[in-house]
Amino acid sequence: MDTDLKSRMSPSLALLTLMALTPDEHNTVIINENAEEIDYDCGADLVGITITLDVLPRAAGISAEFKKRGVPTIAGGIHVTCSPDDCLPFFDALCVGPAERVWATIIKDAEKGSLQKLYSDTDGFRGNEIISPAYNRIDKRKYLYSNVVLTGRGCPNRCGFCYNSCENRLYVRRPIPDVLKDINSLGTRHIFFVDDNFIGDPKYTSELLVELEGMNLIWGAAVTTKILDYPDLLDLMQKTGCKSLFIGFESINTASLKGVNKDNSVECYEALVEAIHSRGIMINASMVFGLDGDCAATFDHTLNWLVKMRIETLTSHILTPYPGTELYRSMDCAGRIIDRNLEKYNTANVVFEPMGMTAKELYDGYRRMYRAFYSIKNIIRRYPKNKAQRKAYLLFNLFYRKFGRLTSIITHIIPIGVIGKIASKISYKAGARPACPATGALPEHGPDKPVPDGVI
Repeated sequence: MDTDLKSRMSPSLALLTLMALTPDEHNTVIINENAEEIDYDCGADLVGITITLDVLPRAAGISAEFKKRGVPTIAGGIHVTCSPDDCLPFFDALCVGPAERVWATIIKDAEKGSLQKLYSDTDGFRGNEIISPAYNRIDKRKYLYSNVVLTGRGCPNRCGFCYNSCENRLYVRRPIPDVLKDINSLGTRHIFFVDDNFIGDPKYTSELLVELEGMNLIWGAAVTTKILDYPDLLDLMQKTGCKSLFIGFESINTASLKGVNKDNSVECYEALVEAIHSRGIMINASMVFGLDGDCAATFDHTLNWLVKMRIETLTSHILTPYPGTELYRSMDCAGRIIDRNLEKYNTANVVFEPMGMTAKELYDGYRRMYRAFYSIKNIIRRYPKNKAQRKAYLLFNLFYRKFGRLTSIITHIIPIGVIGKIASKISYKAGARPACPATGALPEHGPDKPVPDGVI
C-alpha cells in the first residue's frame, strides 16, 4: 500500500533545524533524495546526513561518494543516536542526540580540518534549547504537507519495541511561546504536531491547547490510549480544531502487549474510540503484528474489530527489532534475528523468528490486512457517521491508499504540494488564517485577545 507519496509526505525538520543553526556566513542546501537527485560534484565543503535505520546502507553509500571527493561527512538522526557504534565506520563524524549544542562546534572543527569522531552533549538538555526549523527554506512544491510543528522531543514511555527505549533518548517539552511562534510563522490554519506523544505531559498539553483557543486551527497529532483518562483534554482538543489523532493501539490482545512493556488497557479500547468519535475526531490506528502473543488468527480478529469500530485509517506494522532497543537486545540474545539486512528494517518485512506463527504467515497476514482494510467493501462499512469527516475520510482511503499509485503518477504531473493544498481545502476548507484588519498580522492568541506590539 505504500507509494512515494509517503516518502514525499513532509520535509525533514532535522535538516531544517541544522539549517537554522548554521551561521549566516555559510551557504546551505537541503537535498531530499526522495524528490531530487544528489549532485556529488556540487562543490560542498561539508555534508550532513540524517538517518533512520532502514536507510543506513544508502547513507553509507552517499557518504562514500562524497569522501571520494575529499568532502567530510557527518551523520545524525534517530538511529545514530540510539546505535552509534553501528554507524561510526561509515562517516567522518557522528552527532549523537540534539544538535543544538554541538553543531557550531562541528562546523568550526570542519573548517580547521580537525573533526572528532563523535559529538554529543545531552546532559541537562532542556526544551528551551530547541531551535525553530528554518521553515522559510522549505520548497513546498516538493511535499504533500509542509505544516509540521514539534512541541517537544521524545516520549516519557519506554515501550520495548520503540526507539524511545534506547539509552540516549530524551524527553523534553518546548516553551509554549516557542510553539506558538512556529505555528504563526507557517501562516496556515492546517497544522500537524509531529511529536512522538502529544500528551506525554498532559498538564503541558492542556496549557498549550488553552493558548490555541481562538486561533481557528485545524490540526492532528499522535497520542497514546491514555488520552481516555483525560476527558477535559479531549474536550479542549475538539474545541481547538483537532480533526484526527494517530493512536498506538498496537494490538487488541493484552497478552501480546505485555512482552513489549506496553501498558495499554485493551478493555478500554471501545470506550476510547467512542469518546474520540463523539467529539468529531477521526482515528488513525497504529497496529503491530508479530508480537509474541499473536497467532495466524490475529489478523482476522483485528480486522473485524477495526471495521466494527469504524476506524477511519490504519497504519499497520510488522514488529521490527530496531538495534539499540530493548526488543532487539532480547531477540538477539535469544537467537531470533533471522535477517540483518538493515534495508528491511522498515516494519514491512519479517526480520525475526515469530513465536506464534511462521515468518511467511506474518508477512502474508500483514499484506492481507492492508488489502482487506482498504477494500471498497470495508471503506463503505467504515464510512463515518459524522458528516464533517466524510470528505477527508474518502480522500485518504481512496486517493492516498486504495488508488495511491494513480495519485502518485498525478503528482509527477501536478506538483505534490499543489495536490496537498487541494486536498486540505476539500477536506476542511483549510486556507490561510485571516489577518488582523488593523495590522495585517496573523492572530497569535485569537481574535478575543489583542495582538502584541511587534508581531508582524
